Amino acid sequence: MRHANGVDGCRIAFQVQGDGPPLVLLTGQANNHHWWDGVRDDFHTARQTITLDYRGTGDSDAPDHRYSTQGFAEDVIAVLDALAVERADVYGTSMGGRVAQWVAARHPDRVRRLVLGCTSPGGAHSLERDAAVHAGLTDPDPAKARRFLLELMYTPAWLAAHPGPYTVLGDPDMSARAKKRHFVASADHDAWDALTEIVAPTLVVHGDQDVFNPAANAPLLAERIPGAELRMIESARHAYFDEFRAVASPLVLEFLQR
Repeated sequence: MRHANGVDGCRIAFQVQGDGPPLVLLTGQANNHHWWDGVRDDFHTARQTITLDYRGTGDSDAPDHRYSTQGFAEDVIAVLDALAVERADVYGTSMGGRVAQWVAARHPDRVRRLVLGCTSPGGAHSLERDAAVHAGLTDPDPAKARRFLLELMYTPAWLAAHPGPYTVLGDPDMSARAKKRHFVASADHDAWDALTEIVAPTLVVHGDQDVFNPAANAPLLAERIPGAELRMIESARHAYFDEFRAVASPLVLEFLQR
């Protein structure tokens, strides 16, 4: 296990696999690097992959202060610095896509190409999930809440054929305090004004059946980021990158290799 030091001294765990030009893979809220376990090898035909555990997850420190997507972005830069990587492709999904927006907007010299998956700009310009989704996620019965989350991530047919284990349901070892800080960081995200500053060629990818992060956010991002491309994956829900990896991984690789 390797660590980088954030600007405040927080130790950020990171993992490197494969060979080739570097590709940073950023996970969803309250998840560690295992989010990518099901598809990471798809990129090793052409890329070295770099993942990290956000502060509060995995083997990273969990300092007791406010977290933000901008702060997570600075931790990404700390990892690149520790690896002496001057420029990388960045692929962020869900909250990782929000973090990736700040990496690209605030550090344009460090991002060669950008992929934003199942994410949103945040703030007043984004479309929030509806009340029924929030109610299902906060069901007082943990088993019901977990099943509801699974069905937001995957189609019923896929779940029937794949009984688990699942790597996209959150870091099981996170503290309740860290989970709350992650929730607030994602909820407070608002990069609308910064999106126009992104200069890296950008691909926006989203499942067209995603209600966890409503699919209507994808065209908002694509229209706001100069020159961005938009691809909607038919019938996919939030974890499009996993269930529809046969479509999504080649799509992303083709974009990165142009």
